[in-house]
Order: sequence, then C-alpha cells, then structure tokens
Amino acid sequence: MAKSSRADIRVRIHKRIRSRVSGTPERPRLAVFRSVNHIYAQIIDDQQGHTLASAGSTEKDLKGKGGNVDGAKMIGKAVAERAKGKGVTKVVFDRGGYLYHGRVKALAEAAREAGLEF
Repeated sequence: MAKSSRADIRVRIHKRIRSRVSGTPERPRLAVFRSVNHIYAQIIDDQQGHTLASAGSTEKDLKGKGGNVDGAKMIGKAVAERAKGKGVTKVVFDRGGYLYHGRVKALAEAAREAGLEF
C-alpha cells in the first residue's frame, strides 16, 4: 500500500468534517481554503448551493498578503464584513481539513472580532 500524501490526508479529514458540518440558510458554513501563497474564505448555504459572501488574498484590494497570518486576518475581517452586509451573523466553521492553527486560526479569530458568531 502506497503512503498517503499530506493532501490526500487533508481531503480525507475534510470529507469527515463535511459529513457533520453543513450550512443552512439560517446558519451558513464559513469554509476556508489555504494554499502556500494564498488563503480564501466563503460563506456557503449548502441547502441551496449558493455562496453568499467570499474573500480571498488574490483580490485587488486584499492582494499580496495571503501567505502569512496578517493576510489571513485581513481575509477574515473582509469576509465577516461582507457577510454582515448580506444579513448573516451566525455561521458554522469549516476548517477544510486543516489544523486549527496559524493562518486558519487567525482568519477565524478575525472573523469573530468583526462580528460573526461561531
């Protein structure tokens, strides 16, 4: 049996998380995706299959700081403000199979400080 890569392990963990975590219209899912150089966050209503709000470090006004904790904080704050603009205050957090540490933790804490409840 071949050894699993870190990406394979993350996908397996994410599938396990997604079997338990789902976004509803009242409480959508805050999903995080992290790459080496960037970080992205989306507020998703899984029942309708719609993204309500999103933010990513590749956007022009947020560009250049996705690969570090400061950039993750900016993305967390931006996605929370956009969600509040759409009337969303309560979400469920989907860490995407990543450890709740570093950039993922910084994004979550910034989103909480900006007014999202989870």
